[in-house]
Amino acid sequence: MTVVDTEATIAWDDVLASFDPVLGLEVHVELGTNTKMFCGCATEFGAEPNTQVCPVCLGLPGALPVVNEKAVESAIRIGLALNCEIAPWCRFARKNYFYPDMPKNFQTSQYDEPIAFEGFLDVEIPSSTGDGTEVFRVEIERAHMEEDTGKSLHVGGSTGRIHGATHSLVDYNRAGIPLIEIVTKPLRGAGERAPEVARAYVATLRDLLKALDVSDVKMEQGSMRCDVNLSLMPKGTTTLGTRTETKNVNSLRSVERAVRYEMCRHGAILQAGGSILQETRHWHEDTGMTTSGRPKSDADDYRYFPEPDLVPVAPSRETVEELRATLPEPPAQRRKRLQSDWGFSDLEMRDVLNAGLVELISETVEAGATPAGARKWWSGEIARRANAEGIDVASYAGERSIVPAHVVELEGLVTSGRLNDSMARQVWEGVLDGEGAPTAVADARGLELVQDDGALEAAVDKVIEANADVAQKVRDGKVQAAGALIGQVMKEMKGQADAGKAREIILAKLTG
Repeated sequence: MTVVDTEATIAWDDVLASFDPVLGLEVHVELGTNTKMFCGCATEFGAEPNTQVCPVCLGLPGALPVVNEKAVESAIRIGLALNCEIAPWCRFARKNYFYPDMPKNFQTSQYDEPIAFEGFLDVEIPSSTGDGTEVFRVEIERAHMEEDTGKSLHVGGSTGRIHGATHSLVDYNRAGIPLIEIVTKPLRGAGERAPEVARAYVATLRDLLKALDVSDVKMEQGSMRCDVNLSLMPKGTTTLGTRTETKNVNSLRSVERAVRYEMCRHGAILQAGGSILQETRHWHEDTGMTTSGRPKSDADDYRYFPEPDLVPVAPSRETVEELRATLPEPPAQRRKRLQSDWGFSDLEMRDVLNAGLVELISETVEAGATPAGARKWWSGEIARRANAEGIDVASYAGERSIVPAHVVELEGLVTSGRLNDSMARQVWEGVLDGEGAPTAVADARGLELVQDDGALEAAVDKVIEANADVAQKVRDGKVQAAGALIGQVMKEMKGQADAGKAREIILAKLTG
């Protein structure tokens, strides 16, 4: 467990009573290119340390960079999807700072001439009244291209950070991987909803980037990271307060928690008459707190100047429009369309979204299943097993080669009359256990509805005779009592009867 110094905080309601929060979110996204931003080194995640490096990304003398065309195209597509203007001419700059994770001692980035600027992203949050949703527009200041840094590993301490470590190791495999940094303008007016808005923005952005297929956006692996800038303004003022920047927050839940914690910490300092130190902060997932990192540098401290070894990037209008034509349907718009097409209620769609099942259900419906059937089978037993293993349903299904066609086949066995719902559940469990496709599992387990109407009538007669009191209730008009008789018929037929047909026969005999 991480050991941190506890800093004073004040109650949430006290913060809201005295201050208005101002947010700024910087999201770094590793692009899913095969090679790095300025060289031909591979970008595979998890490779042996320092095996995906070359003179260019190590900054060795005489090595010259070349811009990754695919990364530039991805940057333009991201900018367009964020409703940004695309610069007709822009260039790279050197951002100078000295730290072991930068082998060149500068980062090739963009400073005052980003590839995309002046955009927005609309995010939905639950309505404060609890009825429906409301939209919060997040204005985008810029989206610019840069390269990622290496990764430092501090060994020997209790926190995994440099303080207290006995020595440090550096892996430069990540150095030079293409990055897009998306920077918002100051977000004002969110008030008590600020933590929710921050989380919703990152979630909406992640969905958009995934739809664009420009990144795997795996926050747990660091391919999407959020820096949370926060300051407080005293109520009734318009002057921005001093901000802090909580670095590399790597989950949606943590984004929300980091905003909330920093608001309470800032509030305590300001109420006590203190001043906020402009600094970077480290987020601690286990404690839900931040700790001091280093004083925050301003742009002048980085001594930006144009990168002399790279030519400017000047996409033509024709190129930009060609890339615009490749943009997918916006995720939020697509979800609304799918909900309408599938006939799901708001609650059903919310559950599907929370479970991460939209794509699986979509693929299953396209393969021939009904929307209700797709939702039923993907959100049932397989979801329970996936949750037990701590992974999402798609990952669980992929590991076990369970595909939408299996759901289509299973639903077909039910609609054709071979299986009832109880049998289908048994078959699905067999599929999940690796016994094969649904039909093969049903064959192997001998699962099939009895089609002999004579046998079913005989079972009904036997049940009516054995349950004369219940049968009399049905005769007296209490049709709902037939459910008890149906259950007995199913038991008599060892679950291999058609419950609907059994009901028809019972009612025909007792009320017809």
